[in-house]
Amino acid sequence: MLIAAAGFLMFNNVNAQSKAGESKLGLGLDIVIPVGDYKNVADYGLGISVLYQKPITENLSITGNVGYLRFHGPAVFSDIKYKEGYVPIKAGARYFIVPGLYGAAELGVAISTANGYGSGTAFIYAPSLGTMFKVTKTGTLDIGIRYENWARSGGTRSFGGIRAGYNF
Repeated sequence: MLIAAAGFLMFNNVNAQSKAGESKLGLGLDIVIPVGDYKNVADYGLGISVLYQKPITENLSITGNVGYLRFHGPAVFSDIKYKEGYVPIKAGARYFIVPGLYGAAELGVAISTANGYGSGTAFIYAPSLGTMFKVTKTGTLDIGIRYENWARSGGTRSFGGIRAGYNF
């Protein structure tokens, strides 16, 4: 579906890339689905994020991303369901393969909001693909899919995600 949307945008010559020097700040909603062993613990995650983009060249931007992500899952004890929150902080780069279609990579940390068991910090790596297109004179819609892995001494947490955002 993402590839079809990207093809449609390229076919219609929609150019949503920022010119070098035009920074963008975006607000987004995140929906994630755990994969691997983590799918045995959590069913899904929902979150919000703020993404900053600073173009370096016509096709390359550096990014900073911070947000809040909360995972939900089945009952772990009696009627107490699994819920765990994190603050992911990431930096990375976006490369526009063609106008409106990008590949990106981010590295960072996820800080648990839990006290006691489950608290701590994890290392993040997250490759992604996405599309960005103009919806107003100065605003763009940014939709991306990603794989994200969080590693820490207690193991790893992996998930696939979709982020839909609006860039100002």
